[in-house]
Amino acid sequence: MPNFELLNKDKHKDIRVITEFGARFGDAVMYAMSFPFEFRSLQGEYPILLHKDMDNNVTYPVALFGFQNGENLYLDEQSWQARYKPLMIRRQPFLIGFQGEQAGGVDNRQRVVSIDMENPRISTTEGELLFDSFGANTPFLDEAAHMLEAIHAGHEHNQKFVAALETYELIESITLDITLNDGSKNQLLGFHFINEEKLQALSGDALADLSQQGFLMPIFMMLASMSNIGHLVDKKNQRDGLS
Repeated sequence: MPNFELLNKDKHKDIRVITEFGARFGDAVMYAMSFPFEFRSLQGEYPILLHKDMDNNVTYPVALFGFQNGENLYLDEQSWQARYKPLMIRRQPFLIGFQGEQAGGVDNRQRVVSIDMENPRISTTEGELLFDSFGANTPFLDEAAHMLEAIHAGHEHNQKFVAALETYELIESITLDITLNDGSKNQLLGFHFINEEKLQALSGDALADLSQQGFLMPIFMMLASMSNIGHLVDKKNQRDGLS
C-alpha cells in the first residue's frame, strides 16, 4: 500500500531515490497515462491510445507498452529500452500533495511534493539525495517538482483534449488483432482511438478550432504513433523467443 508523506527537509534529509527502471520497481505495467504536450516525444517510441477508466468515468491518453496486464516490452533486466520515458513513469515515487483547506467554495490549498515511503525506489544507501547538507533542494528534487507541476497541468489539458475529441465525435473503440511469428493470434481490447474517417470529413472551421486549441498536432501525433504497433509485435516475438 502506498504511504504518501508531505516532503520535509528534516524528516526526509537522508532519503534517497533509486533512478533505475525495472519490474522490481513497479515498472512492469501495460500502459501509462500520457499528456498531449509529450506526444511529440512519445510518438517515436510507443503507440498512443485512449483508455477509459470505467470506475471514474474518465477517458485519457496512454502510452502502450505491452499487450497484456503486467507486460512491459520496453523493460529488460537492467533498464528501460526507449529514448523517452513517459512523465507518469519518471515521476515515481513522487506525487503532488496539498496543504490548506477548501472553504466556502474557495480553494486555499497549496501544492506540495509528496513522497511514497513504501515505494521500492526509496533508499537510505543508494540513489539520488533529495536535500543537500544545508537542507536545500537538490537539482534532482527540483527536477521532480518541475515534472509534478507539468503533470498537474497535464491532467486539465487531457480533459480539454478528450472533450474536444468528443465534441467532434472523433473517438471510437478499437480492436487490434496481433499475430505472432508462431502463428498465435491475440487481440488487444478495451482501448479507443481516433476515427480517421470522421477526422478527414471535418469542416475547415472544425479543423481550425482544433488547431487553435492546440489539439490538431497531438491528433496527428497519435495517428503517426500507430506505426509502433509493429515495433511492439517485434519486441513481443523477441521476448517470447519467436524471432
